[in-house]
Amino acid sequence: MFGPLISKPSTSKANKTGSWRVEHKPKFLKKDCIACKMCVLICPEACITGEAKNTYDYDSNFCKGCGNCAAVCPKKDILMVKEEE
Repeated sequence: MFGPLISKPSTSKANKTGSWRVEHKPKFLKKDCIACKMCVLICPEACITGEAKNTYDYDSNFCKGCGNCAAVCPKKDILMVKEEE
């Protein structure tokens, strides 16, 4: 029923996004962050890092621009902005 898998699970760190991210990227405002780590938990690529309030950021080498982090942030401290910004 299914063909062979092309990639193995947990390979996103080996497969950089390159230039194909969608039109938007996250912008961490770092003003109202409460360090709830919801953005870290929801990121499908595990590219968000940070430990304390207002220190969270993402690795643009792996971010796909899905917007999950901005959608789940209870303080609306993450915005999705155009790639050029």
